[in-house]
Amino acid sequence: MSTILPVSSPKRSRRTVLAELRHHRAHAFFGLGCLIAAAATSLLTAPLLGSIVDLAAAGRPGPIGSRVLALLAAALVQAALAFLGLAAVARVGEQVLAGLRERFVEHSLGMPLERIERGGSGDLTSRVTEDVSIVSDAVRSAVPEFTQSALVIALTVFGLLALDWRFAAAALVAVPIQAYTTFWYMKRSAPLYAVSRAGAAGEQQQLLESIGGAPTVRAYGLAEQHLGLVRERVAFSMDRINDVVKLHTRFFGRLNLAEALGLSSVLIAGFLLVRGGSVTIGTASAAALYFANLFGPINAMLFLLDTLQSATASLARIVGVTEVEPEASGSSAVADGSIEARGLRHAYVAGHDVLHGLDVSVPAGGTIALVGGSGGGKSTLAAILAGIRAPDHGSVTIGGVPLPSSSGSVVLVTQEVHVFAGPLADDLRLAAPSATDNQLLDALVAVGADGWVGALPDGIATVVGEGGHTLSPEQAQQLALARVLLSDPPVAILDEATAEAGSAGSRALETAAARVLEGRTGVLVAHRFSQAAMADRVLVMDAGRVVESGRHEELVAAGGRYAQLWEAWSAGRSAAS
Repeated sequence: MSTILPVSSPKRSRRTVLAELRHHRAHAFFGLGCLIAAAATSLLTAPLLGSIVDLAAAGRPGPIGSRVLALLAAALVQAALAFLGLAAVARVGEQVLAGLRERFVEHSLGMPLERIERGGSGDLTSRVTEDVSIVSDAVRSAVPEFTQSALVIALTVFGLLALDWRFAAAALVAVPIQAYTTFWYMKRSAPLYAVSRAGAAGEQQQLLESIGGAPTVRAYGLAEQHLGLVRERVAFSMDRINDVVKLHTRFFGRLNLAEALGLSSVLIAGFLLVRGGSVTIGTASAAALYFANLFGPINAMLFLLDTLQSATASLARIVGVTEVEPEASGSSAVADGSIEARGLRHAYVAGHDVLHGLDVSVPAGGTIALVGGSGGGKSTLAAILAGIRAPDHGSVTIGGVPLPSSSGSVVLVTQEVHVFAGPLADDLRLAAPSATDNQLLDALVAVGADGWVGALPDGIATVVGEGGHTLSPEQAQQLALARVLLSDPPVAILDEATAEAGSAGSRALETAAARVLEGRTGVLVAHRFSQAAMADRVLVMDAGRVVESGRHEELVAAGGRYAQLWEAWSAGRSAAS
């Protein structure tokens, strides 16, 4: 049963955002100041129009031209200030979001692998894609517009009071309905959006599981079952979307009622005050314009509550990941590359161990090969020795330093190599940021990649990965092995790092792997038994146990499990040739 990653509380989310915001106080205050000035300038429009009405009613058209020019100037100043304010607030929001994204990535990369697996890859993926996108959209538009609308509303209320307090009192007729509607909406929308985001994560998780495991699904005839599961998750998400639409309809219906009642009250108050001689027609017109001008900001602000509620739910999911303590980084210096593992036990499902109390010892500079059938526990053992997984029981030390404190001294290369999009040189410098071009080329030569790299249009400056030059599986493996040479760790673990190469490239990759392991401790999960033959010692694994151990020649001569595997592999290679 999956356990989703934590979701932060509103209080913790606010505290996290405020902590990031403190780094950008100057820009925040500048943006807020510009928005306040823009809102104040916009208040000049209604009195100017009111004065034009009074001049027209009095039959004095002369000064009207100057009032029109003043209106134009106010509009231009308000537009300029609003632009500066909105841009500054949006910039601050992007900077805060960038900080949160960096923390998200940092904690995601440092999170225990088991924790991610318990939550399901779909949960983490939806947070780093959909949730970040929702918060980013809110930061660019909703937050600045919400801030501007709130300032316009607050200053307009003061404008009504300045005209006559009775106009403000008449406008208050709409406030109880608006306040109740807002409270009613927020009470229902926050949990609805939280459930909606969780539903989207569940939908994505099910899609990933069904599509990612398509061969297995087809092999066992589970297509209809998985289709039903996907249909169930999609139906749940659609039901939540329908709930949101129904909530919106009721929300805006009540707001329209509040607007109608409020404007009617202001117009009635204006009629009575003008008839009683307390105010002029222009003043009453200005009051009506003030209130009418509130429709846009109030509706915008309350409508943006919808976006902000959704963004708040997504923000809580992003911040929740940053609250997961990452594993300790491998920063302790190790004496050498020796490996000592004692009593290793591990289970992916409670009660079903895949490793059963293993003891493994590798001297500094030595090489062991792990061989055996599929499901024997080889890759699990390699991941534990690399510090990628934590054993349920037992301990591992590298050079006398326990994992995970020594995990920085180990590099694991698997058959699934990721080529980062960008110049090839930048990809290599991920392992050694200060490496010179000559050092990069030396590493490529050492793993036999200099031929194809030299043929690239721009050499190591050629853009590779997504959107660039596509590397073959063999070339990608050579790139990964070159990274190992550049990082120069005491221990290198190669988990079937030559398995993806065809027969033509296997020898080149095996030569490259041997070059990488020179002078350092090596652990080979051997797909090709020719690699096992070159190791100092071979461990034959079956069902999570070491069933044979020794040198290649000794195990072949013993005629046991390893000898059978060697004979079968040799026969297959002979038949292929």
